[in-house]
Amino acid sequence: MKFGTETGSLMNHVFSGYNDEPAVGMGATILMWSDREPATIIEVNQKKRYIVVQEDRAERIDNNGMSEAQQYAYSPNPEGSKRIYRKMKNGRWQEHYINPETNRLVKAGGYLSIGEREKFYDFSF
Repeated sequence: MKFGTETGSLMNHVFSGYNDEPAVGMGATILMWSDREPATIIEVNQKKRYIVVQEDRAERIDNNGMSEAQQYAYSPNPEGSKRIYRKMKNGRWQEHYINPETNRLVKAGGYLSIGEREKFYDFSF
């Protein structure tokens, strides 16, 4: 994840490099430009090179308004969208999608941090 071109958040850039060994049921954080979304790992392939995550629900539980100090309660979301990630040579997990014409995985751009669920909404955008 390249700071300034693939992310606008120093925190998301740092998070993209810290990953635990994936296992079904583990928490994960979907890293976007400056926001973060919580997810749960629902599939891990045998060689642990590909994983599928499903977005979780996040309910804000603080009263801090438009602040960077945000606290959330997380719960599973059976209807949450599913995303595929592939472990790259640099150790980071990059989002991919299946091209319906070729049935092959193609890079989608986003990244994932494994080991902890975190929601963050950047109010500056």
